[in-house]
Amino acid sequence: MDINAYDFELPEELIAQVPLLERASSKLMVLDRKEKRIDHQHFSDIKGYLHEGDCLVLNDTRVLPARLYGAKEETGGKVEVLLLHQHENDEWEVLVKPAKKVNIGTRIVFGDGKLIAECTELQEHGGRKMRFEYEGIFLEVLDSLGEMPLPPYIKEQLSDRERYQTVYAKEQGSAAAPTAGLHFTNELLDELQTSGVEIVYLTLHVGLGTFRPVSVDDVEEHEMHAEFYQLSEQAANQLNEMRKKGGRIISVGTTSTRTLETIVRDYGKFEASSGWTDIFIYPPQQLKAIDGLITNFHLPKSTLIMLVSAFAGRDFVLEAYRLAVEERYRFFSFGDAMFIF
Repeated sequence: MDINAYDFELPEELIAQVPLLERASSKLMVLDRKEKRIDHQHFSDIKGYLHEGDCLVLNDTRVLPARLYGAKEETGGKVEVLLLHQHENDEWEVLVKPAKKVNIGTRIVFGDGKLIAECTELQEHGGRKMRFEYEGIFLEVLDSLGEMPLPPYIKEQLSDRERYQTVYAKEQGSAAAPTAGLHFTNELLDELQTSGVEIVYLTLHVGLGTFRPVSVDDVEEHEMHAEFYQLSEQAANQLNEMRKKGGRIISVGTTSTRTLETIVRDYGKFEASSGWTDIFIYPPQQLKAIDGLITNFHLPKSTLIMLVSAFAGRDFVLEAYRLAVEERYRFFSFGDAMFIF
């Protein structure tokens, strides 16, 4: 399958650079898969599409201030480090720029020596393993030195770190936000629960796959980077009970979707589990775990638009994206949303 089948024209000015002041005030495009109908709403109108007996699945991962700027201990050369996930003994998998300047044994100093990293292993695509030295609590040191790891297409500085976190972010560990969830407010979630919508939380720590483009012409040759996920026994029981009653399972974001699909493909049902997933979902695969999807508008030729196309059909999705450009929807992390059912 040719990667160009998922390309589309996107004017650069439609890439949202800053979040809206009010989370739920973004636009919402609603796609009805059965009727092939597209409606234009605002995100706060999601209440009219979710009802008693539905279950909303949210990813409660919390983004680390994972981007660090330091200097090589020997030469003073500037180095940027992006933390991806932690191994044992204060060792982390990271991305570095410029990668060719960082070899095994290279030491990088951050914040006048508050934090020092030494490269212990070389990996592909600018990846490295680094062991960190510090005094005190690592997350507190990181909080004082790190910046939020905004995607490279966002050029503006973020004045409020919490706007790149969901209001329900809890489990520290992500290198990027599960951005579909950025539209929810606590008030909106309360209203949905009052109306009978169940809320279930899972965790998937977003990692390198978010930053790695598809670099092959044949979609099937692309390899996803593994990311850590966790689903509790209570959440699994809720989801299985919802399925038994015939209720709809609505996934918020591609991260929640990939977690649910991984579990259902591995166990045949929702099962309490944790581990690493490198699942890659694209047409003509059928999604087995969800009945609806809330998601943002994604990059051309990305694995995310392929996942959405597996759920709603490539032609329908690309027509929706054409309309989104025509109607001046805002794209990507701080952009508008889509609800597909």
